Amino acid sequence: MRQVSQKGGMNRLTLSLQHSIVTLSQRGWSARRIARELGVNRETVGKHLRAKPAMVTTGSPGDDPDSKPAIVTTGSERGRSSCEPWRSVIEAAVDRGLSAVRIHHDLIGDHGFQGCYQAVKRFVRGYAAERNLPFRRMECAPGEEMQVDFGTGAWVVEDGHRRRPHLFRAVLSHSRKGYTEVVWRQTTETFIRCLENAFRYLGGVPSRLVVDNLKAAVLQADWFDPDLNPKLVEFCRHYGTILAPTKPAMPRHKGKVEAGVKYVQDNALKGRTFPSLGEQNQFLAQWERTVADTRIHGTVRQQVLKLFVTAEQPALRPLPAMLFPSFEEGRRLVRRDGYIEFSRAHYSVPPEFVGRPLWVRAESRLVRIYTPKMDQVAVHARAEPGRFATDAEHIHPHKRAMIERGAEYLLGRCRLLGPSSGAWSEAMLRHRGPEAIRTLQGLLHLAKEHQVADLERVTGRALEHACFRLRDLRALLKSPSNLVQLGFLQAHPIIREMSAYKIAFPS
Repeated sequence: MRQVSQKGGMNRLTLSLQHSIVTLSQRGWSARRIARELGVNRETVGKHLRAKPAMVTTGSPGDDPDSKPAIVTTGSERGRSSCEPWRSVIEAAVDRGLSAVRIHHDLIGDHGFQGCYQAVKRFVRGYAAERNLPFRRMECAPGEEMQVDFGTGAWVVEDGHRRRPHLFRAVLSHSRKGYTEVVWRQTTETFIRCLENAFRYLGGVPSRLVVDNLKAAVLQADWFDPDLNPKLVEFCRHYGTILAPTKPAMPRHKGKVEAGVKYVQDNALKGRTFPSLGEQNQFLAQWERTVADTRIHGTVRQQVLKLFVTAEQPALRPLPAMLFPSFEEGRRLVRRDGYIEFSRAHYSVPPEFVGRPLWVRAESRLVRIYTPKMDQVAVHARAEPGRFATDAEHIHPHKRAMIERGAEYLLGRCRLLGPSSGAWSEAMLRHRGPEAIRTLQGLLHLAKEHQVADLERVTGRALEHACFRLRDLRALLKSPSNLVQLGFLQAHPIIREMSAYKIAFPS
């Protein structure tokens, strides 16, 4: 018989013997057969099996018939759990996202389950552990991806006031080369400036930017179809890269920069304060060169700067010749008068956009107006505050006065009445000049009150006698006999103009 140590009156088995006993018991061996095979006392085997939370079955028919079966129950083996008859019900409930408490309650109420909550909890935990697959580690080719995130910087104490800036961190996914900067705000303008500084610092542009759903970049978070800030989209188009937001509430999608932010906070900034934002940025730039770049990264097992220079920097896209142009922009609602307000100036848009939101982009000299899908609908020269910039094409025809349409438009309408009306209108306009535009409007108004044939008749006779006042036409429409009087009053060969008479009146 194999020797075992004794202490306190109890046999103590070595770890190898304990493992052998449990393994053979799980195969269905009896305690007598295990004891005979391992050279250990049968009672010792039985005590050890009863002390272990493992299922041990009785001996097989081929074992010694005089052997004592050692049966030890456990709740950890899910196959022997009291929940086994309801396996499919529990697994379906877990797949629907129900908690163990809810599943236990439903089993009791709907299926007459008699087991305890702890049994259900262990069963659910075991199934969840089997169902969850390990995370797949994603590595990137050189120049393919840069992850970006914000954290909290070190305290800045200025004039006795303590403020904590935001810590911007960008990390190239292949070499782990980073760029760090602290800023006071997380606006879109600040975010773009930080990205541009990172590109210039790295000497190139990665193919893809991975960011979380910060408001400066993402207007509406959606894993499948996010609504991105249009200005940031233009920025990415300018630099030849794309923006790839992560899934909401999924920080592991940008785990490299998450670790990078913690690295900066713990290694560079922890326990430090700075007198100004600029001095903190100067410190971070020196720390990046002397510490972060020279370290041997724990994952890639190479010096960061060397891997960046030799492998990743040559793979970055070249920088464009110019910086991203500066402009202001924002979402505006079109008022009922057909204008939008931007920087206290007012700009017209087509009438079909009244009441709808549009996107305004103001450069130094031009203001461009877009739909939410960035289709351009209007362009204006930038106006001074309080001024209105109006495009004539944006005025609806029903809201456009006749006089605004010009003399040619009115003449065209008058010609449609007939040849006499058209000839009279042209002669009247030549005779009276620009002041005759309203007379053309009056002729069109008469067409609404009288027959066109009557107008043709009176305009023909008025043209013969050079009568070019609207009152002449009205008089002829009332009575054709008024023609001689009208002609006499308007002009006569023997009557000279009043200006020919020079009469001195006493003062």
